[in-house]
Amino acid sequence: MLSVCVAIFSLAVVSFAHAESGLASYYGYGKTGKNGELTCAHRTRPFGSVLKVSYGSRSIQCRVNDRGPFIRGRIVDLSVPAARALGMMSAGVVRVSVD
Repeated sequence: MLSVCVAIFSLAVVSFAHAESGLASYYGYGKTGKNGELTCAHRTRPFGSVLKVSYGSRSIQCRVNDRGPFIRGRIVDLSVPAARALGMMSAGVVRVSVD
């Protein structure tokens, strides 16, 4: 019985931990986080959850503190410190994966 419960729980965790791929941009208008925090906006992930965002060979972990982006094709908006850490400042909009 215990092994069945563990198996069901494992399947539930796997189904919620899905990766997304799409465009990321950054915002520099007020919501940059305290003391250079790596924060982001996501449409559906819960506030306070931590996302792993990868671009090229770089990956960061950022905390969801806002809703957005509301532009088709974009899946996450990053704070300026998070965008700097990913190395996307000069590009502005880049393709990322989010776990």
